[in-house]
Amino acid sequence: MNLYILDSNFFIQAHRAYYPLDVIQSFWTKVKQLADERKIKSIDKVKIEIYSKASHEDELKSWCENNLTEDFFLDTNSCFDDYIKIINWANSKNSFYKPSAIQEFLTADLA
Repeated sequence: MNLYILDSNFFIQAHRAYYPLDVIQSFWTKVKQLADERKIKSIDKVKIEIYSKASHEDELKSWCENNLTEDFFLDTNSCFDDYIKIINWANSKNSFYKPSAIQEFLTADLA
């Protein structure tokens, strides 16, 4: 079984641009199902980004609080070995991407 780690843009862009919570509920039902089946997860930095940019009434923050288990957001430190694999993959693509794009992708303080 593959596990997919979702970034901030997955949630934010889906909610704000393509699949608003109040319009495309089936998308969010599927996200919850995949999360419950442990096929998708995210990291604590994503949670911080979603929650810190949200107002108290933010729909996305509320949806996450009500539909995702506390262990959905992994501790970034627990993913370090996998992050090294991603770094190696990104660096191996230097003939396809500009160095500045790779550097931005690998910036550790971003989710």
